[in-house]
Amino acid sequence: MSRIAVLTVPSPQSWIVINALARHFGPVAIIAEERESKLALIRKRMRRQGLVTVLGQIGFVLFQKLLARRSGHRIAEIAAEYGLEPEPNPACELLPVRSVNSMACRAALAMLKPDVVLVIGTRIIGKETLQSITAPAINFHSGINPKYRGQAGGYWALASGDPENAGVTVHLVDEGVDTGAVLYQARFTATPQDNFLTYFYIQAAIARPLAIKAVEDALSGRLKPVKVDLPSQQFYHPTLWFYLRTAWTKGVW
Repeated sequence: MSRIAVLTVPSPQSWIVINALARHFGPVAIIAEERESKLALIRKRMRRQGLVTVLGQIGFVLFQKLLARRSGHRIAEIAAEYGLEPEPNPACELLPVRSVNSMACRAALAMLKPDVVLVIGTRIIGKETLQSITAPAINFHSGINPKYRGQAGGYWALASGDPENAGVTVHLVDEGVDTGAVLYQARFTATPQDNFLTYFYIQAAIARPLAIKAVEDALSGRLKPVKVDLPSQQFYHPTLWFYLRTAWTKGVW
């Protein structure tokens, strides 16, 4: 039987995709990365984006707590519409590691000897770990590459007035930020009831068949990247003031 490994920070969205894989292929092995500490993230973003932007992003993170309380009903609607399974699957083997770039992660990969590796929502995988993966490595990205690489690609497409490029990408993993060769893409249409948090549930839902197809292709040696003729840009989390201004002026929450 083929061995499928998933590298992820466990979340409802990652479990939606994992459970779809498990239904199709049987239980998969999960190498579960710890969520990066808030202090480490703040320091990293300060070096990259500066104090003012990071303060705005922190404000937006706090605002998301309010957004989450208002999103429960819509998330339940999406789950019912798409038949989502966001709960942890006890049939899947779970191997916790501090980081995908740790020796423990590389040891877990060596032990599992997977035939394909699916990546969902981890930090950027470094060269040493990438070189230790001998099977095809595939990433699920919540955006249309290469135009909306990085964070929250679906939101940024809508906020940029580009709804035709609000979607998801399944692509090969390389050392860049969502720069690997594209395998499959799909678009979604947001409703006025959707917002920054609910987009991720819709994106996980429409990514399921793409992830299954990409894994099937990898297992059968039929991976065929496609050319996507779009400009390339990397996005980060919005600041609170950008988010609120966009919500009020464009209706994109």
